[in-house]
Amino acid sequence: MSNWLDKILPGSIRAETPAKASQIPEGLWLQCPQCQAALYQPDLQASDYVCPQCRYHFRLSARQRLHWLFDADGREELFSAIKPRDLLGFRDSKKYKERLGAAQKESGEQDALLVMAGKADGVAIVACAFDFQFMGGSMGSVVGSKFASACEYALQHKVPLVCFSASGGARMQEALYSLMQMAKTSAATARLKEAGIPYISVLTDPVYGGVSASLAMLGDVILAEPKALIGFAGPRVIEQTVRQQLPEGFQRAEFLLEHGMIDNVYERAALKPALVRILKLLTHANP
Repeated sequence: MSNWLDKILPGSIRAETPAKASQIPEGLWLQCPQCQAALYQPDLQASDYVCPQCRYHFRLSARQRLHWLFDADGREELFSAIKPRDLLGFRDSKKYKERLGAAQKESGEQDALLVMAGKADGVAIVACAFDFQFMGGSMGSVVGSKFASACEYALQHKVPLVCFSASGGARMQEALYSLMQMAKTSAATARLKEAGIPYISVLTDPVYGGVSASLAMLGDVILAEPKALIGFAGPRVIEQTVRQQLPEGFQRAEFLLEHGMIDNVYERAALKPALVRILKLLTHANP
């Protein structure tokens, strides 16, 4: 006789005996933030972390994102020796050093940007990805240096650059050092444009502040994942400033597409094939 558990368990689990099912370890289930469905993590991983019920796109870490993009053979991490420093001795409720240490422990990364080189479906590229888990993907001096270095690598090796942005903006603990990265990264993308090296920007949820005002919106092609929040200031700040109610879906990827701010929105399953097609077209590789 079926019960409520049969309705939420995936088929692979329903087929198991009760004794075996009772041995399933904790932590194998996630709840979708959008539709509240109970999701079995191995199945969710197989679907690239997209909810099968409502198509909600879970956030990926930078390393997950780049492993998803690159062919397994030959990919390598670049510029891992660039590490953050507390140049200002900044302290709010905690020391900046302590916040860095906590973020490194939580995310497993040295800072909020990861850079790799390799091939995507046989196309040689360099790609970088923000890790929102690391202090909200905030852009400090290390992020700026790594992104600029990725641009230089693309120039030297004459390969396209792909960047996956997910950031709350500039890192306040680095003050002007952080704001300077807007000019630094913008200048780096300008050098790519002058040399005719393609730069594709992919906006994931969310992209705000100094990142949206610089490198994220400077791609030759700008793509986004469904319902990604993209803007400079947040909707509540804007509403309080202009004292007007914003349109429904304001700052969502689909709204930006409708208003000509980005080139297309792709579900995650379609995003990599679309990226590969664009890369092959821009590099004149065999389609």
